[in-house]
Amino acid sequence: MKITNIEAFWLRCPIPKEKQHTSDYGLLTDFDMTLVVVTTDTGLQGFGEAKAAVGSSGSCASIVSCIENEIKPALVGQDAGQISRLWEIIYNGTRDHYALDRGRKFPILGRRGLTISAMSGVDTALWDIKGKQLGVPVMDLLGGACRDKMPAYASGGWASADKIGEQLLSYTSKGFKGVKMRVGVMDKTVKESIKRVQAAREALGDDILLMTDAHGTFSVPEAKKFCRGVEDCDLYWFEEPVSPDNKQGTSEVRASTSIPIAAGESEYTAFDVRDMIDLKALDVVQPDSAIIGGITEAHRVSALTQAYQLELAPHCWGSAFSFMAGVNVAFASPSAVVIEFSSGGNPMMYELVNEKIEAVNGDILAPTAPGLGLSPNWDFVNEYKQKIN
Repeated sequence: MKITNIEAFWLRCPIPKEKQHTSDYGLLTDFDMTLVVVTTDTGLQGFGEAKAAVGSSGSCASIVSCIENEIKPALVGQDAGQISRLWEIIYNGTRDHYALDRGRKFPILGRRGLTISAMSGVDTALWDIKGKQLGVPVMDLLGGACRDKMPAYASGGWASADKIGEQLLSYTSKGFKGVKMRVGVMDKTVKESIKRVQAAREALGDDILLMTDAHGTFSVPEAKKFCRGVEDCDLYWFEEPVSPDNKQGTSEVRASTSIPIAAGESEYTAFDVRDMIDLKALDVVQPDSAIIGGITEAHRVSALTQAYQLELAPHCWGSAFSFMAGVNVAFASPSAVVIEFSSGGNPMMYELVNEKIEAVNGDILAPTAPGLGLSPNWDFVNEYKQKIN
C-alpha cells in the first residue's frame, strides 16, 4: 500500500457572532485548521489535522507549504503502513538512515515548531488509513479500549464573575460532570481571576469537577498568588499556569500548591514532556495530536504518563479530526480518565465532517468505526479553503 499523494488544505471558517468569545487571544471571529489528506494506491485515504496555533485562529500557510514541499516528496512512494519508519524519515531528514541503523535520533533543525505540527497531521492520517485497512478504530491498534466510556468535561468558561456561574451551568445542564474555565491575563488582575473561580465553584456546588486554564499567561508570582486564592475551591487541575517556555517556573508553581498542575498542549514531541516530568512540573499531561507529533507521539507520551503515574488528558480543542485522535489515544491509555469537549463556537467540530460528534449524557463512548471514523464534508472544505500565494 504505497503513498501516492499528500495534500494539505488551510481552512478558515467564520464563527457565528452569537458563538464568539473573547479570551487572551482576543475576540475569536474565525476558526482555522489544516486538513491533511494522504492517498494510497489502493484508493484508501486518511485524514488528519495539523495546527498552527493552540487556540482557534492562526495562519496555516507555512504548514501547508511544509507538508507539500518537504514532507510529501519524502513520503510519496513509501509504504503507508510503516508508520513508525515514516515518522523517523520526517523527523531525521537526510540522516534518517543513520537513525534507523543506529536506533537513535539524528533530528532535523525543525525538530520543534511548525514542522512537527505538519508531520502531526500526516502521522494521524496514516493511522487513519491503517485503521480503515484493518477495519478497526485506531484505538484498537494502540492496544484497545481500557473502558467502555469516559466522562467528558465541557471546555469553555470565559464569562465575567457575575455571569460565569450561569455559563458553566449551561454546560452541566447538558449532562457534563466537569467544566473548565479560562483565567489569567484576560482578567487583567489575579484578584479578578480568583473572584471568577470562587463564583464558579459557588454556582456549581461540590459535585462538579472544576478545572482552570491560564493559557500560560500568569507570571510565576501571579500563578502562586492565584493558587493561594483558590485553594479552597477544590480545583481538579490548574492548566498552563505560566509560559510553556518557563518549564522551571511551572515546576515552582507546582511545588507551591496542592492543586494539580496540567500542561503539555504547547509541547512538541515526547522529549519536551520528558523534560517537564524531570523537573517535576506536572500532574496531568495534555498532548495535542495535531501539535505533539501525531498519534504516534501522543501514544509515546501516554507511555510516559503510565511509567510516572501521571494523568493523561489529551488536548482536544480543535477540529473533529484532532478531537477523535485524542479520543482514540485516551481510550487506549490506562492513565486517561476524562476527555475535553469543546464548548465554544467550533464549526470544525461539527460542520467539517459528515459524522455527528456528541457526548451522551456527558460521556464519550469508546470508538467503534474504522480509523478515526470520520469523513470530510467536501462542500465545506471547498467553501472555506484558503488560497495560498
